[in-house]
Amino acid sequence: MLIMAEKAVNKTDSPISLELDIEGMTCASCVLRVEKALAKVPGIDRAQVNLATQRATLTLARDRNEPNTIALDAIEAATRAGYPATAVAEDAFDDDILIEQRALEQRVLKRDLLLALALTLPVFLLEMGAHASSDLHHFIQHTIGMQLSWWLQAVLTTLVILGPGRSFFIKGLPALWHRTPEMNSLVALGSGSAWLYSLVATVVPQWLPVNARFVYFEAAAVIITLILLGRWLEARAKGRTGDAIQHLIGLQPRTAHLVMPNAEIIDCSIDTITPGDYLLVRPGERLATDGIVTEGTPYIDESMITGEPIASEKKPGDRVTGGTLNTTRSFTFRATHTGRNTVLAQIIRMVQTAQGTKLPIQGVVDKITAWFVPVILLCAALTFLLWYLLGPEPLLTHALASAVAVLIIACPCAMGLATPTSVMVGTGRAAQAGILFRQGYALQRLADVTTIAFDKTGTLTAGKPEVTEFEIIETTYSYNTVLSWTAAMQSHSEHPIARAFVQAANARALSIPVATEFQTETGSGAMARVDGHWVSAGSARYMNERGIDVLSQQERMNQWGLSAKTPILIAIDGVLVAIAGLADPIKPTARSAIQAIAAAGIRTAMITGDHPLTARAVADALGIDEVQANVLPAGKVECLQRMQKANQIVAYVGDGINDAPALAGADVGIAIGTGTDVAIESASVVLISDNLNGLLNAMKLSRATLTNIHQNLFWAFAYNAALVPIAAGVLYPSFGIQLSPAFAAGAMACSSVFVVANALRLRSLRLD
Repeated sequence: MLIMAEKAVNKTDSPISLELDIEGMTCASCVLRVEKALAKVPGIDRAQVNLATQRATLTLARDRNEPNTIALDAIEAATRAGYPATAVAEDAFDDDILIEQRALEQRVLKRDLLLALALTLPVFLLEMGAHASSDLHHFIQHTIGMQLSWWLQAVLTTLVILGPGRSFFIKGLPALWHRTPEMNSLVALGSGSAWLYSLVATVVPQWLPVNARFVYFEAAAVIITLILLGRWLEARAKGRTGDAIQHLIGLQPRTAHLVMPNAEIIDCSIDTITPGDYLLVRPGERLATDGIVTEGTPYIDESMITGEPIASEKKPGDRVTGGTLNTTRSFTFRATHTGRNTVLAQIIRMVQTAQGTKLPIQGVVDKITAWFVPVILLCAALTFLLWYLLGPEPLLTHALASAVAVLIIACPCAMGLATPTSVMVGTGRAAQAGILFRQGYALQRLADVTTIAFDKTGTLTAGKPEVTEFEIIETTYSYNTVLSWTAAMQSHSEHPIARAFVQAANARALSIPVATEFQTETGSGAMARVDGHWVSAGSARYMNERGIDVLSQQERMNQWGLSAKTPILIAIDGVLVAIAGLADPIKPTARSAIQAIAAAGIRTAMITGDHPLTARAVADALGIDEVQANVLPAGKVECLQRMQKANQIVAYVGDGINDAPALAGADVGIAIGTGTDVAIESASVVLISDNLNGLLNAMKLSRATLTNIHQNLFWAFAYNAALVPIAAGVLYPSFGIQLSPAFAAGAMACSSVFVVANALRLRSLRLD
């Protein structure tokens, strides 16, 4: 990670970020403590810690150029706060590393749990069994004696505290001393108080009144054992929240068949593959890297990345993606991107980033959590005082039991896990469906969207326009000359319209000359010098700005526009010589997607640089509410701003370089993954497939995840609001009900497991 940070220094426009793995966090209070410690490190602008991923994301000040030093200082600060930290390695998405981290956590917790259980069971039988059965009580009293029974319980409980329970005290008591109490502090105070009181009653009983000589060793031991059980179950459940990432990681094979220059085929590790190498892929094998097909016509199953269930045929020259599956015949491809530069690696990093970010709703939780543990400590103190002053005999034991129950039953763990676990599972489920939330806030914001605006070409249409009409206006130049010169000029552009002219010239087997001095006006037109002549092509506005009269072609442009054909005017040396009509078919999924969006009560709009009549024809065919046509890229942002000023929350869906400003300016920018890298980098959500049903799935996932978060938060807060007063004894005067510390520990452990289990339900969310 330190190396990555050094590379990022050169990107002056982008903030430098570092990631640290944090150990030992168990609740929301731990998160706040780590964030405060990291925020104090010079050079760190913002520290964001995620309880579910056990990871901190640090944003460095732009004027700092020593990220390695800052990273070391941050590691020291977190470790000093009681939470050991390490830098995230360069190969942080190596599946062996991730799986081993999860497995190690579960093994340690399981070991501690089994040891605690073995030591606690005799304590429980000696104390609780004696109260439950008069025969057992008689046996214990006359065989080993009650005092010896207490001594045995004291030894076993002390072993529980010093062994599997020591982490609660090592972390909790220093946090209490530093006035930053957290979950471990509550457990340490609760179980420690019960153990210490019982030890006094056993060793020096004369220090206590006769009617207060009771022991609570079983409470201290059972508290630690049940909380360890809860944490083990929680760790197992949290391990499943990362299944989506591990699934993506597992798509990449470990070896590949390398084709040597002498045509010999050898097996090699993917780490040794470099761009330019030729690789053989046999049927049933996954591709090791991204590349371009050089030989063969396989059918590639890309569903693991795009979510599309149907395998697509690839031909020589087509791009293929690492991690996808060859379903038919063997083929050879040339590697273009390897290692961390492959599409699969970028997808994994996007998902990891989204899972590590905080949603805006988490800010409210953080504010409450900052006060939660101190308030619980105050409640426990008041509970003890009221019971001791007003409660029944024996005063001291009732007061202690109630105070310990309050300390133990309070659960900031559930609060801390409520949001991040849902985000982890939701973004993971999205990735499996070919939806990438590049920025975590979009997961929440998308659920609130009231208007969705679309680009036209490549988003609502196939993005592969064809020249269906081509008419010569000025007969000085022949049809073939105008078409070949236009294709020559357009060959400098990657725009779909430009490619359409090149394809039209190739279809007629025309010779395409070399063009020079290429100039373009984004979203409007372009010009270049071809065979000594200035050739320009573009919209009516583009021609008018250059003093070229196009009024004579207005009727033809209107006719073509009404039939959803985009008119393109062509001029040579400032004279209008031809007009072309380009047809771009509407995507098969566009109409059903627009209808579903409208049925959900969301307005739709189209913002395009195309001819107004063409745009209107496409909009009418799809049932889009509002059309803004003939709009330049900067104008798209202005259209979005007008919608936002009208109190609309706007999502923009696009795929081209022209769409980058609008994607960045929208409340939620959604890029079609088949589009350009610039568009994808400007968006907060990426649909890997060009199937617009992915947009519906993204909205469905957003709403389901937000609902899940609300459910978790309700449970976390309602649990504490209901059970803390009961633990304090509010039901005792009327109903004689008082929670034991052991029951409180069990209830607390269950709350965290419930939150994680509820989040896991998102894994089975059905998508279209």
